[in-house]
Amino acid sequence: MEIIYREAESRGSFENEWLKARYSFSFSSYQDPEWTTFGQMRVLNHDQVQPGQGFAPHSHADMEIITYVIEGAIEHRDSMGHREVVRSGEVQIMSAGEGVQHSEYNPSPTELLELFQIWVFPEVKGGPPRYGQKHFPRDERRGRLELMVGPVGDDKAPLQVQQQFYLYGGLLEAGQGVQHQPSLDHVWLQVARGSLEVEGRSLKMGDGLGLKFESTSERNKGLSIHASEPAEFVLLET
Repeated sequence: MEIIYREAESRGSFENEWLKARYSFSFSSYQDPEWTTFGQMRVLNHDQVQPGQGFAPHSHADMEIITYVIEGAIEHRDSMGHREVVRSGEVQIMSAGEGVQHSEYNPSPTELLELFQIWVFPEVKGGPPRYGQKHFPRDERRGRLELMVGPVGDDKAPLQVQQQFYLYGGLLEAGQGVQHQPSLDHVWLQVARGSLEVEGRSLKMGDGLGLKFESTSERNKGLSIHASEPAEFVLLET
């Protein structure tokens, strides 16, 4: 098994008067040939958006876009006719397909918006764009991993994208732990809050850890994840 550690401070960054962004992989003006993709995952951004600010209308095509809201809320408008607010504890998916335009804003006049945005290459290009959104109550998912996103056709996945890809959300109190049996050969953990112990590594807020399994038997050993302090994180399989 290959282990890849991405310390929070080593990520790419961008900052202006309304946006503070950290990039786990090459994005926009941050380009690093050593950090371009992980399996089918192309982008993992950690954004903080000031009140009343956001991203003006822009276009996407042939990308599966997932937004996990950590804090605050984001207002989404798109050319499919959706005008939705996605709040903390909610996840949104948008299959861009043959093309879609959207905007993203922090609608609050006072509260900070914080989110993960994840882009995944689709298995098949083109087709009509799709939208989905779901609330995952925090009180119901403490102490375990919650499956939030999976591939189209997986009935266990509340939200579905056009790729062999899974997103789990984790909320653990200090001292709590979970075991996880991956289905795919690439696993990435990204810490939003607190700290974790994974495969002998200590991860703090903003840190990421990638695991590449070289055999099914190696993957079948599973993962052990423990919280050193109250932690929120996502686990991504690709």
